[in-house]
Formats: sequence, structure tokens, C-alpha cells
Amino acid sequence: MSTVILLTLTGLGLAALYFLVASGLSLVFGLADVLNFAHGLFLGVGAYATWWAAGNLPGAGPDGLGFLVAVAFGVLAGAVVAVLVELVLIRPLYSRTIEQVLVTVGLSLAGVALLQATWGADARPFPRPRWTRDVTSVLGAQVPNAGLLLIVAAAVVLGALLAFLRFTRYGLIIRAGVENREMVTALGIDVRKAFTLVFAIGGAAAALAGALGSVYFGTVSPGQGGSLLIFAFIVVVIGGMGSVVGSAYAAVAVGLLQQFVNYYGTSGLGDLCVVGLLAVVLLLRPQGLAGKVAHA
Repeated sequence: MSTVILLTLTGLGLAALYFLVASGLSLVFGLADVLNFAHGLFLGVGAYATWWAAGNLPGAGPDGLGFLVAVAFGVLAGAVVAVLVELVLIRPLYSRTIEQVLVTVGLSLAGVALLQATWGADARPFPRPRWTRDVTSVLGAQVPNAGLLLIVAAAVVLGALLAFLRFTRYGLIIRAGVENREMVTALGIDVRKAFTLVFAIGGAAAALAGALGSVYFGTVSPGQGGSLLIFAFIVVVIGGMGSVVGSAYAAVAVGLLQQFVNYYGTSGLGDLCVVGLLAVVLLLRPQGLAGKVAHA
């Protein structure tokens, strides 16, 4: 029984990490129709900015309030980079899908190369608060605190995103734009500001994933954003483009499936089952778990 609880909670921790990356991807594609392959760069920027701040920024550090300051710095860095990418590279290419893909793929590769040139290609130990290295007993299972931290952070981000989308003016514009962007534009609303805001939110969430994911893994490396981005795209497709709640459902399904199959089966089989789940969803419900059917 304790094994099942441990696998469930560690799977939810992995799901939380996928959701933090996927939520921004889903909103960006749902509103702006941009497949942002450079989204992993925001994760890397957030991770390295947090790592740097913990050792160099006044008031920041690996423990207590200093850790919160370091994470806040990393989240801010990810949001700023995301806004710059949208303003400089993406905005001139709206409605030009092929060019968007080429630019974002190129930016992703260039970003990894820049991180490697700046801090080296090898993984570096990440400054973690002492309590995240410990475990908490849950119904007899010894659960890593770093995984519980991810679960709590993802729940807070999900709640904040839903509240923002439901109760704020720009949230309503984003929701309406995801449903029918042409109608919003026809009403005289400048959706370009909403595009920039969505990129900032996505960049901040990805940067938070980078910081907390590095706490979870214990290291930071230039390529970790790319590996997580693959599963984030799978989560977005399974959950439904533009649906934050769908991404949350899909992340839970992917994280639990991966964790249980990898434990009870052979290593790597969980990844294969996730791809199989993606294929089943695309065949039976192409719009995703929470997506809406597109009408001609």
C-alpha cells in the first residue's frame, strides 16, 4: 500500500512539473496560434537565473526567504525573456506558421547553445533548501518534499490562472480570444496586448517549472528544458489546445501513467505508454479531453 501511495504522489509531482510547462504553451497556442518550440528556453532561463540569484543576488539564498527571492528573480527573468521573444520575433510572424516554427526551433537551439557557452554543458548542483532534501511520511510512504512542493505550486498556479481568466478584464479577453479571435478583433479590442500578456504568463510559469524542477532533480543543465518540453506538448495535445483545466487533467494522467508503468514494467516503458495514450486520444477525441470540436 505504501508503494502505491509513494508512486501516486511522485507521479503527481511529475504531473505538476508537466502542468507548469504546459499551461503557458496551451494558452499561447489557444489564443495566438503559435507553436512555441522555444518555450523550453524560458524554463532554462528561469532555472539558471534562480541558480545564479541564490549565490549572487543580495537578499537571495538557498534557504528560507532568500530562496523565495531567488525563485521570484528566476520567474521574473523568464517572463521578461518571453515578452522580448514575443515582441521582437513572434509578433511580426503571426499567421505565418512555417516561419514561426523555424524561428522558435532556431531560438530553442540558440538558447541552449548560449546557456552552454555561459555556464558550461555539464549539469551543476542546484542550491536547494534543506527541507526539500528530506521526506515526509504520508500513510506509511516516505515522500520527497521536493515533489510535494511541486504539487502545491502547481495547484496554486492553476487556481491563480483560473481566477485570472474568470475575474479580470484581460482574462475575459483571453478566454474570448481563444474561442473566437476574429470576433474579439471585430469588437475593436487590441488582442496584441493580450498576446504579450499570455507570453509573459507562459514564460513565468515555465521559469517557475525550471526553478522547482531543478530543486526536484537536484541539478540544473542547459538541455533540461528541451526534454520536459516534449512531454509538455503531449500534455497540451491530450488536454486540448487552449484549455488550462484540460492541461491539468492530461498532466495528471501522463505523470501517473509514466510513474506506475516505469515502476512495474521496464525502464522507459512508461514513456512509450504516454505516446500510446497520445495516439489513442488523437484517434478517438482529436480535440483533446477538454477541447471543443472545431466547426467548419
